[in-house]
Amino acid sequence: MSYLKFDKNLLINLDQSLTKEMLRTNQAGAYHCTTLVGCNTRKQHGLLVIPIPELGNKPHVLLSSLDETVIQHGAPFNLGIHRYQGGVYSPNGHKYAREFDCEGVPRMTYRVGGVILTKEKIFISHENRILIRYTLVEAHSATTLRFKPFLAFRESNALCMANGAINRDIRPVENGVATCLYDGFPTLYMQFSHKATWVDEPNWYNGIEYVKDLERGVPYCEDLWVPGYFEVPIKKGESIIFSAGVSEIKPRSLKKMYEVEIASRTPRTSFFNCLKNAAKQFYIKDGDNMYVISGFPWGTVLARNTFMALPGLTLAIDHRADFEAIMATGSHALEHFMATGQPSQRIHGIELPDIPLWAMWAVQQYGKTVGMERARELYTEFVTNVIDYILSSLHPNLKVNEDNGLLTTNGTDHPVSWMNANHNGRPIIPRSGYLVEFNALWYNALMFGAALLEGNEALAGRRQAWLDAAEKMKQPFVDMFLNDSGYLFDYVDGNYASPEVRPNMAVAIGLDYSPLDRRQRKGVLDVVTRELLTPKGLRTLSPKSYGYRPNYLGSPDEREQALHQGPARPWLMGFYAEAYLKVFGHSGVGYIDRMLIGFEDEMGQGCIGSLSQLYDGNPPFRGRGAVSHATNVAEVLRTVRLVKRFIND
Repeated sequence: MSYLKFDKNLLINLDQSLTKEMLRTNQAGAYHCTTLVGCNTRKQHGLLVIPIPELGNKPHVLLSSLDETVIQHGAPFNLGIHRYQGGVYSPNGHKYAREFDCEGVPRMTYRVGGVILTKEKIFISHENRILIRYTLVEAHSATTLRFKPFLAFRESNALCMANGAINRDIRPVENGVATCLYDGFPTLYMQFSHKATWVDEPNWYNGIEYVKDLERGVPYCEDLWVPGYFEVPIKKGESIIFSAGVSEIKPRSLKKMYEVEIASRTPRTSFFNCLKNAAKQFYIKDGDNMYVISGFPWGTVLARNTFMALPGLTLAIDHRADFEAIMATGSHALEHFMATGQPSQRIHGIELPDIPLWAMWAVQQYGKTVGMERARELYTEFVTNVIDYILSSLHPNLKVNEDNGLLTTNGTDHPVSWMNANHNGRPIIPRSGYLVEFNALWYNALMFGAALLEGNEALAGRRQAWLDAAEKMKQPFVDMFLNDSGYLFDYVDGNYASPEVRPNMAVAIGLDYSPLDRRQRKGVLDVVTRELLTPKGLRTLSPKSYGYRPNYLGSPDEREQALHQGPARPWLMGFYAEAYLKVFGHSGVGYIDRMLIGFEDEMGQGCIGSLSQLYDGNPPFRGRGAVSHATNVAEVLRTVRLVKRFIND
């Protein structure tokens, strides 16, 4: 039995099936994303969405969808579905859906009278090409399949309007056609493994609506270009493969290409395997460099998300080589910034003040997982450069206070932490001065750096300087952040100490090295558990705090205002779990294991097999934002491995 299977009753109920999305990527920045029944509900949905370097490397929707029609005795049965203006769905192909199975590759089974047809989709690794295999399982008479491509050729966050500027030319290629609607775009090649007949029937399909965008209060209606359609006869037991890509391919190679790709897939037969597959979707390989994309369908390569997610996306699934490759790319960009002050063109936000701190944490996780000897071999120079850079206050917005050894930053005018919601460019939460997680990460980095240099006689003096710096800030950290109520102030700016109960304190108690003793950690943990913990991670603000807004809904401005004012974040569960197990040891394993059930439930919700960007802070804790988010998948994976290690010890 498949771990992820959806039956007819769910699929034909659009209230249910349109809330469930599926995602596939090629680890080169391209993706395919839509709902289970193939009705696009976001402008970012598409069958082939690729980054175009010549257009700013932003993702662009080339092929929005492909409508299939089963033809028997001259009667057409259209399997496609679109939403048009006024909430009208046409042609209602979902009524023929019988089962959707997502164990290996996404497989939809349709039944039209005596015809049973399966459709399986797979992305080719590191190539901008999607393959769809159609198999006629059952048929009692001659059957023809018709395929109608809906073309967009636009940036994924834009919309297409009917216009006269498109290039209508259709060029025949082997078993298919090629077309390019606008100058500057790559040519789209649509081909079949079997001989296909192309019929010119150019039309604009106007007024297609994206209901998720409508709900989000952003433009949601567009026109798509359909230049014509293909027809291919198919026999019972026969399979036909459709290819959409930006280069021509030999049709006879499609069958082998499809089989090779299937053989490399990890079946989604468990919670862990779902997350493992989701983790690999965030990898991007570009030449000799590897990156992490922050999420889908509108993520980019962000420095903070890269270092925060890197251990969970790689080490938690035993992909050590991928950690090393991605860290090599990230550390090079960070060292370049430290040396020149010039930000990276590809890894956005490398200049933000907490990036060196998260980079140190990522290296620490490598040392814990792979071993300190290997970490010393690879990262001693990098760790030394970063810690000395911070100690010398060379970062333009991260300074060491000479009196107490704590870090300060200016977040009044621009967001400086992961709580980066802004209005008109200014932070909604002006976290400035001494930030609790910055200083907890700094103490942890100094202590980890000292451990890394242990036994290194040449750097013994530097190691002692780091230990002295950690000792200098230890008590000031406690004095500044730990309040009489037993939890940690979120930030302290001059005479103002933010009393709001926020989850950044969970980072402080979940790190391996903390200025807090065990009793103090437990006190903070109790507050976090009581006020922030949900089945979907930690709330960004306690319900007891003024301004609590648990639901990420409304207009773009309303959502931005709510972003860090209550919705829960799964990635914080990693630090919460570590803190809990540090306090309670083996007796806490069962509790954390039960908490993971809330995330396993999400495997069949939202983006199936993955985790959304954030969840409402109140029941029923619905997923919101990006459908698949790197830091969430990463830290839940790290929590799963953490629990397994405790169980096996």
